[in-house]
Amino acid sequence: IDLDITAALAEHKAKGAMASVVAMDVPLKDVQSYGIVVAAPDGHIQSFQEKPKPAEAKSTLASTGIYIFEPAALELIPSAKVYDIGAQLFPDLVEHGLPFFVQNRPFNWIDIGRVSDYWSVLQRVLSGEVAEMNMPGRQIKPGIWVGLNTAIAWDEVTIEGPVYIGSSVRIEPGATITGPAWIGHGSHIRTGAKVVRSILFEYTRIAADMRFTEMIVSPDYCVDRHGDTLYRGDDTAQLRWGDARA
Repeated sequence: IDLDITAALAEHKAKGAMASVVAMDVPLKDVQSYGIVVAAPDGHIQSFQEKPKPAEAKSTLASTGIYIFEPAALELIPSAKVYDIGAQLFPDLVEHGLPFFVQNRPFNWIDIGRVSDYWSVLQRVLSGEVAEMNMPGRQIKPGIWVGLNTAIAWDEVTIEGPVYIGSSVRIEPGATITGPAWIGHGSHIRTGAKVVRSILFEYTRIAADMRFTEMIVSPDYCVDRHGDTLYRGDDTAQLRWGDARA
């Protein structure tokens, strides 16, 4: 997230808001994935819709879950009881006509509520699309960053960036890595294996001649970009991987 907090606070103060919700405009087809803020032209919040269907949406402003509160707003929260800000405080602010505003701000934001979101944001970070998120390690070639003590047969592997290769990673001859990809430290990619637009957690071993495409892989399980999960040792899985420390 690269939200300009200073600007958000300035707008909050300028409007005399008791509470503000930072929102982002999303495509109409995506509104059913978010809490939607319905507001007047001046930004005064009128209501909320929780994951509405596109045909029923009254707005395309998605709440980012970033809020600014004045002490007076927090004083409305009762003590010593369970109280939900979204389900109770926000409706109370609207019902009583208090100065409750939305801010539509352009910034990098992804709601990581699903595996597909996690995969997507890592692809964006690796591609350099998220401001202030620099790659770790040392860049040895355009689009290729490495950590310390790697064992890589550079003349006998194919690596197409953007790719980050963590410390103590071993990549055997004949292996292929196609970015955006992240190879966690201590991982081991065997001969002939292909890792394509995937994320390997630390100490993950990819077996020889296996192809992992658009996966998030740990030593014990792998999840595709849509959230379907495979577990190591599952006889129905055609993919083979494991713990590089074993």
